[in-house]
Amino acid sequence: MLEIDDLVCGYGQVAVLKGVSLSVGQGQLVALVGANGAGKSTLLRAISGLVPARSGAIRIDGQDVTGAGPRRMLGLGVAHCPEGRRVFPHMTVAENLAMGAYLRSDTAGVRTDLQRVYGDFPRLAERRSQMAGTLSGGEQQMLAIGRALMSRPRLLLFDEPSLGLAPNIVEQMFAAIGAIRDAGTTVLLVEQNAFAALELCDSAYLLEAGRIVMSGLGAELISNPHVQAAYLGR
Repeated sequence: MLEIDDLVCGYGQVAVLKGVSLSVGQGQLVALVGANGAGKSTLLRAISGLVPARSGAIRIDGQDVTGAGPRRMLGLGVAHCPEGRRVFPHMTVAENLAMGAYLRSDTAGVRTDLQRVYGDFPRLAERRSQMAGTLSGGEQQMLAIGRALMSRPRLLLFDEPSLGLAPNIVEQMFAAIGAIRDAGTTVLLVEQNAFAALELCDSAYLLEAGRIVMSGLGAELISNPHVQAAYLGR
């Protein structure tokens, strides 16, 4: 579904991604792991149209979308659940969820998806009239996921969904992400909790200093001595 071919991009004069190539098949959950500063978030921002490519190509279903902006990428079914959650703090839970569907005109479908989000995250239903900025970190992450789902994405990009959350909430987040994959949505997951990401994923890539240095099944990376020493604390 998603193909990245020799992608180079960055900020100002600094190239963060230095020829990254990877692919994500339809219905797969693919993990991207690596240290802080390796370029993981930049790659997601490039895919969603927030950071322009200097060279290389981004393809969705074989269609070259390199240079497409965020609105077009959202229209193609690519949703981005960003690091730090980025909810609209002065809007209610319900208003945040409505923002996720702002490109949609199928009113009945939006209502159905809203009820599905409330069913998946009952805490959001309980707090639908509450300002998002007053929610706990875990509740805001639920809201960020729900908002992304309201666009009815075909490809969902997750950037550090467990960041700053209590261990029991982290477990819930990974269960929710697995369920999203199991329901048929393709997922590209960036996550500092490398072991949890590698256990959950279908396949994975290791990004170091802006380059892919290893790829394979999650279990293959978990058993790799370099990954164990550098990222799994073994």
